[in-house]
Amino acid sequence: MAREFKRSSRVAAQMQKELAIILQQGIKDPRIGFITVNEVELSKDLSSAKVFITALGADEQGQKDNLKLLNEAAPYIRSEVGKRMRLRSVPYIKFHYDTSFENGMRVSELLAQFPAVSDAEEDKD
Repeated sequence: MAREFKRSSRVAAQMQKELAIILQQGIKDPRIGFITVNEVELSKDLSSAKVFITALGADEQGQKDNLKLLNEAAPYIRSEVGKRMRLRSVPYIKFHYDTSFENGMRVSELLAQFPAVSDAEEDKD
């Protein structure tokens, strides 16, 4: 009987929750803004993790600064994840900025510029 979810996806989901707590409560650096963990992608062998984040209210330079600070703090964050999760080996963590929210907002703005198809059909009647 095949499992519905792979182990890596279950570990990634738990790791996302733990990282969110660690970044909210464990990191006391005032230079790091309000960070949201959007997704965690784990390699198949669980040796490395790509953590996709967004920073609330950060401009482009602020995003770069947050990424730099988080990647510098990655060994500490990795050790905290190791304390909270029961894993044989804790994945190496690399932070990346997630641009999907900005891309979605841009698409939404572009779509708002054009009238809806249903509105155009109502005008014909």
